[in-house]
Amino acid sequence: MLVKLGGKNMTTFVDLFCGGGFGARGAVMGGGRPLLGLDAWDLATQTYKANFPEADVITERIENVDIAGLGEKYRPDVLLTSPECTSHSIARGAKPGSERSRETAMGIVPWIEAMEPRWVIVENVNRMKKWQRHNELVGTIEQFGYTVSDLYLNSADFGGAQARKRMFLVCDREGSQVTAEQLIAVMDREPRAARDIIDWNGAYRASPLYRNGRAQATLQRAERAMAALGRGVPFIIVYYGSDYAGGWQTVDVPLRTVTTIDRFGLVTWNGDTPYLRMLQPAELLRAMGAGRGHELPYGSRREKVKLCGNGVCSDVMVAIFLWIQMQQGELQVQVVDQ
Repeated sequence: MLVKLGGKNMTTFVDLFCGGGFGARGAVMGGGRPLLGLDAWDLATQTYKANFPEADVITERIENVDIAGLGEKYRPDVLLTSPECTSHSIARGAKPGSERSRETAMGIVPWIEAMEPRWVIVENVNRMKKWQRHNELVGTIEQFGYTVSDLYLNSADFGGAQARKRMFLVCDREGSQVTAEQLIAVMDREPRAARDIIDWNGAYRASPLYRNGRAQATLQRAERAMAALGRGVPFIIVYYGSDYAGGWQTVDVPLRTVTTIDRFGLVTWNGDTPYLRMLQPAELLRAMGAGRGHELPYGSRREKVKLCGNGVCSDVMVAIFLWIQMQQGELQVQVVDQ
């Protein structure tokens, strides 16, 4: 995606729970400038620093830093936050939730008080709305004088190649509100398909689908896909999940949600023989919307997959930051390429 900007000032932001910087990549593409990224995972902050060398980076939990001191040093336009979502997410299965994990969302409140940004953005999984303290969080932010837009946003609606549905709180201390439809109109892009993020040149090694040791459940997923599509048509096996879709998807629709573990197996054909390989971090990075200009220089393959699954889709953040800048009268926007 290329965004042509015409304006004067960059919108500065501090990025809590910054991860590998995919949300920040979208913010920068939308006219933002990172001042500080903070995350407890050292691999995430190393990746963030590699991609945004001009930003300061702290590796620590948010409750263990001098928030007041940082508030004196940084006065961002936007406080960008993506609290831990593992105890809200349906992907965690039946394991009991951790209230400490959930309450990292409430942990952003001292940062709002210390930094006094005009804008606060909170991203999390949709199920966060079922958290008993969700309304308390919204009410607390409102007590600081913010008007809160409580939204469900799907990255595919913003031209992304992934159907990733998330909750966003977009909060403005000067009273503006926004709807999902208004943000989608900022981008005005058709969704991309999974085929658009796949490397089709054969650089990644695949093995025959029917080989010794292949799990029967994998073969059943593949055979359901072949029964529906016919032979010779590529498709994606989808591991994990409970959407009753048969454990597969076509490459002609957006990729299903990228998670922190390997989930997608690509089936291609050599003549009448199907071959299988897993999607690679570079492909998942493109599904997150951060494929252009963003790198994953550190960590194992598994860790890079985890970075992607923990991330915020860049496409959505582009739209939010463009909308913010338009509210401030800073720019005129034209999305010219993707």
